[in-house]
Amino acid sequence: MRFVIVTGMSGGGKRTALKMLEDIGFYCVDNLPVALIDKFMELVALPGSEISKVALGLDVRAGQSFDDVAPLLTRMKQNGYVFDILFMECTDSVLLKRYKESRRMHPLSPDGRVEEGIAKERKILEPVRKISDYVFDTTKLLTRELQAELDKIYVQNGEYNSLMVNVVSFGFKNGIPQDADLVFDVRFLPNPFYIDELKHKTGQDKEVYDYVMNFDEAKEFLVKLTDMVKFLIPNYIKEGKYQLVIAIGCTGGKHRSVTLANALYHNLEGQGAYGLTISHRDIIIGA
Repeated sequence: MRFVIVTGMSGGGKRTALKMLEDIGFYCVDNLPVALIDKFMELVALPGSEISKVALGLDVRAGQSFDDVAPLLTRMKQNGYVFDILFMECTDSVLLKRYKESRRMHPLSPDGRVEEGIAKERKILEPVRKISDYVFDTTKLLTRELQAELDKIYVQNGEYNSLMVNVVSFGFKNGIPQDADLVFDVRFLPNPFYIDELKHKTGQDKEVYDYVMNFDEAKEFLVKLTDMVKFLIPNYIKEGKYQLVIAIGCTGGKHRSVTLANALYHNLEGQGAYGLTISHRDIIIGA
């Protein structure tokens, strides 16, 4: 029996995750009352049951206390129940944006501000998040990336760590990404912008990539940066960090930063201990 409990912030992607689990063969039950969790697990685990994979969605809803959830789940694991806790996380700013777009009220603040509901919910869910097996931060996670991570765990039976590493290129003239954890300035490298045949290309083009990476300073910078990031990642995982945004910037965000971001992404690929994404904030193809 494979049993998964899906919980987390309202608007963080719980229903999307449940739908994805359903698509790969899980029997899904959403928003079961807290008092029935252990009874439900007992029933589906009975010998002879045709159900082999179950996903249970737990929401913080008005009128339902969540105080006993973390102690209950901890006690169940101590008593031999085997299950995963999957926690859907997201930043407050993105949750606010999602609520505004959907025009929904927050379940914990139906007559008040959405910000207040988010703050209440985050405090209530913190004990559950601390004991979760997987924490997915959907702030920047694309739907297909979430699907790939769930497939890795529940289809391929692969390893997954909750840290999601996001490599992003940007231009200083447009400002530093607000969510950046580590910021690196590559404006010390020669600028392809001043080469006529490269000016209107980007770091996505081989000609620009080769031009930038042909300099010894670029090669040495990449080696040192990769070495530092590979040192930091396992320590961030150990600390419990679930998102790392590495921002690499040049003047306009089209040439040098894109090249080095792509090169770093390539060096970090396939390590298996973390999720990895890349984006180019200020690139405009063909501009």
